[in-house]
Amino acid sequence: MVNPFSGKTNTFILLAFVATLFGCAPFMSQPVQTSRASLGVAAPGNEDLVNLPAPQQKVVAAVYKFRDQTGQYKPSANGASWSTAVTQGTTTILLKSLEESGWFTPIERENLGNLLNERKIIRSTRAEAEAMTGKKEPGLPSLLFAGIILEGGIISYDANVITGGAGLRYFGAGGSGQYREDKVTVYLRAISTGTGEILKTVYTSKTILSQTVDVGLFRYVKFKRLLEAEAGFTYNEPSEIAVKEAIDKAVQSMVVEGIQAGFWRLKDPKDAEHPIIKEYQQEKVDIANTDIHGHLSAARRGRVGLSVAAGGLRYNGDYSKPQVAPMGEAGIRFNTGSNLAFDIRVGAGELATFRSFKNRIAFSELNLNYNLFPKYRYTPFIQAGAGMLSGGKTFGDISFSNLEPYVKAGLGFEYLATKRLGLEAVVSSSYLFSDKLDGVERGRFNDYYWGGKIGITYYLGLFK
Repeated sequence: MVNPFSGKTNTFILLAFVATLFGCAPFMSQPVQTSRASLGVAAPGNEDLVNLPAPQQKVVAAVYKFRDQTGQYKPSANGASWSTAVTQGTTTILLKSLEESGWFTPIERENLGNLLNERKIIRSTRAEAEAMTGKKEPGLPSLLFAGIILEGGIISYDANVITGGAGLRYFGAGGSGQYREDKVTVYLRAISTGTGEILKTVYTSKTILSQTVDVGLFRYVKFKRLLEAEAGFTYNEPSEIAVKEAIDKAVQSMVVEGIQAGFWRLKDPKDAEHPIIKEYQQEKVDIANTDIHGHLSAARRGRVGLSVAAGGLRYNGDYSKPQVAPMGEAGIRFNTGSNLAFDIRVGAGELATFRSFKNRIAFSELNLNYNLFPKYRYTPFIQAGAGMLSGGKTFGDISFSNLEPYVKAGLGFEYLATKRLGLEAVVSSSYLFSDKLDGVERGRFNDYYWGGKIGITYYLGLFK
């Protein structure tokens, strides 16, 4: 027998694999030289902040101190690290976000002493000039006073909120990937300088993603000829960008919440229906049903769904050398609104071996599905059911006067691609109550078969 992984074929495959690795290198952003300084990259989601509708009048806002209040150091597997987990310049970031929003006139308060000293120098210099020349010098304009003070800071940094990975290696070739998510949380409050009242308090959070992917090959091409190749990349989301995004979101939230509470007004009252404001209102509704990992928990699947599926059946009976044969089915699904759902299915398929046995079957069944996460977009589920089938050499030979009962159990996974369309994959095993399906009664066990299918379900309505 010829080994397909030997000689020139083997060498060609390995070289092709190496070429593929190096061909992917440009997409891994591998630096080959130093880069020049550039303008700062805008944080994702910044467009919602800068495109807010215009205010009737800008709010003069003072920020004295907006700092990291966590005292968190960078996590390290090799011992203590004295580098802080997040940037210490969050006051500056907040001032930038206030400016970009177009709703606030930020004034200097973080280093107020420096400003006052400089104004003293200006007054002293002008007084000396006036004494020397006798010409009156203009006075300094008054400092702006703030209508509100913005306080708060970074109050939480949680490392390794989610970690995971996967890998596969076979015959000296394979790859693996790992990921980790941290989370930073920002609180922001607005205080009236006239009364000291806390007008609004908002908070936002942002995950920080780190991931690594690597592939490698370690293989003898020929005797005493060893080929080794590896490639990979590691990506760490910059924590400063994540903090900027969280602060941007907090400022946007403060603006919209202030509009709704009547603390400040829109230039055009019709902008109350602005898409950014409407989107924020919907997000606020959704967040009430969102878990700590950002998964929206809501009634998603309608009470009734129409399903079709196709896949394969693998016979296990008294004949040897079974093969996978096609099947198809259609049905209707009823959801209870909780973890349980019921399926009524009808379908047809084929059970066969490579030589001795081939039988066409038609079946109907009732299944009970237990969804582990019924309010998520995705959910694994456990299936149990029972049904009746009838078989024959051809579909024309099938007689429903000779029905064979069976029970089944399976595992599945459903993902909602849209609000109404669900995609699912199911693996199941069906066990007959008799050993007569293939016409041979032999052995300790009755005939049974495995099934695997991929299907779609269209939900006719959603829960209210």
